[in-house]
Amino acid sequence: MKNVLAIDLGASSGRAIVGGFDGEKITLTEIHRFSNDPVIVGDTMYWDILRLLHEIKQGLIKAKPYNVQGLAIDTWGVDFGLLDKDGRLLENPVHYRDRRTEGMLERAFERLDKNEFYAQTGNQFMEINTAFQLLSLAETRPELLERAETLLMIPDLLCYFLCGEKNAEASIASTTQLFDSENMRWADGVFEKLGLKREIMPKIVKSGNVVGELSQSICEELDVKPIKVIAVCGHDTQCAQAAVPSVSEKLLFLSSGTWSLLGTELKKPLINEQSFALNITNECGYGGRISFLKNIIGLWLIQESRRRWIREGREYSFAELEKMARASRPFKCFIDPDAPEFTPSGDIPSRIKAYCARTGQEQPETDGEVMRCIYESLALKYRFAKEQLEECTGDRYDTLYIVGGGTKDTFLSQLTACACGCRVSAGPIEATAYGNIALQFIAQGDIDDLERARKIIRGSEEIEMFEAVDDEEWGRAYERFLQLIGSR
Repeated sequence: MKNVLAIDLGASSGRAIVGGFDGEKITLTEIHRFSNDPVIVGDTMYWDILRLLHEIKQGLIKAKPYNVQGLAIDTWGVDFGLLDKDGRLLENPVHYRDRRTEGMLERAFERLDKNEFYAQTGNQFMEINTAFQLLSLAETRPELLERAETLLMIPDLLCYFLCGEKNAEASIASTTQLFDSENMRWADGVFEKLGLKREIMPKIVKSGNVVGELSQSICEELDVKPIKVIAVCGHDTQCAQAAVPSVSEKLLFLSSGTWSLLGTELKKPLINEQSFALNITNECGYGGRISFLKNIIGLWLIQESRRRWIREGREYSFAELEKMARASRPFKCFIDPDAPEFTPSGDIPSRIKAYCARTGQEQPETDGEVMRCIYESLALKYRFAKEQLEECTGDRYDTLYIVGGGTKDTFLSQLTACACGCRVSAGPIEATAYGNIALQFIAQGDIDDLERARKIIRGSEEIEMFEAVDDEEWGRAYERFLQLIGSR
């Protein structure tokens, strides 16, 4: 048995997982779990990056008995840290839900034509993207950028803390809206038009490369041996995509977590008038594959609603919330999950009721009805995104592979099968960890390639299947949903 250590950081929690490979199956052993809590100082929301580094160190200590041969980190996209000329962190990275990017899309389009912008990057326009965070800094805090020598995305920053190497792994770089996915390099024209410092961007490295080893100071501090630090796919979505247990090259996947990322896998970017009009993104995956996908607000709506209810004294478990949704009246009301009012943290249930009132629908009256509204709205938005992808690629997908934490929610998987009119394959739950670990074994020569890795993952995990139910009510619900989106 050979072992590696995967550090998987999500928007609300992180884990250190030991992955073992015996030549036939991959096994996962979670050795450390911790919360990832943003910290608000004044009117700015930060990531507590030094706490995350501390927790990674605890994972390394707990991994000692497993004699791990490598370490890799995956995280969410778009956020970054800035280093000065001496390699010191200038400030804690700012959270993508911070309000500093409000209005930055319009400011960017004043400098760079929207069509040209998309043609150079192939990225879905979202105000949280790195390009707009940097533009905000350039306009409101230019002195900070003047002091910056290097920009590192979150997984690259944490790797730098561990091994001292400054790189930009391709998958996480492709979330910035500053990356030329066609030519696998920084989009110099975008930097020039937006007036951003191109020289702070580090060299790009391909996914699945060894980039260094634990520094001597880290090894002495933790009393651990030096091990390889591997740049797998730094963006957790691309790690999850690597673990999609498909038997076909033509696949449709949904990485279900705080965000829902629904897409397909292509051999090269698809950047044209149609993909621009539909605002579909091209991200780099392992082996030069392209994730052609839509970013959709996902389980955030449930997570943040639950936090609100807990603050109000109703401490529901996620299982209780699912049960409440099942028991509530179907098709009462819908929201567009991507409406801008649902992105910031806060009172999501009240915002849902206000949205329904504003769009002339019945309002959800109970917590269960709020949950039912979220569930059905997500399922219908998945169908909408699926049809957009099919329109662009010319392919039809009879199976949707759902991976990630959202597969624990069997009700959402069944609703998605019904809404989309296709089979749903749900699992693995730990897709991101499986992908991280499999790519480490590929990098070290223990697994031949991604196709072999996916076959191994299929044999290592139970997959649950959900079939579509032919129900005319879903068709009528979808027509209502389309009208709702058109009314925004």
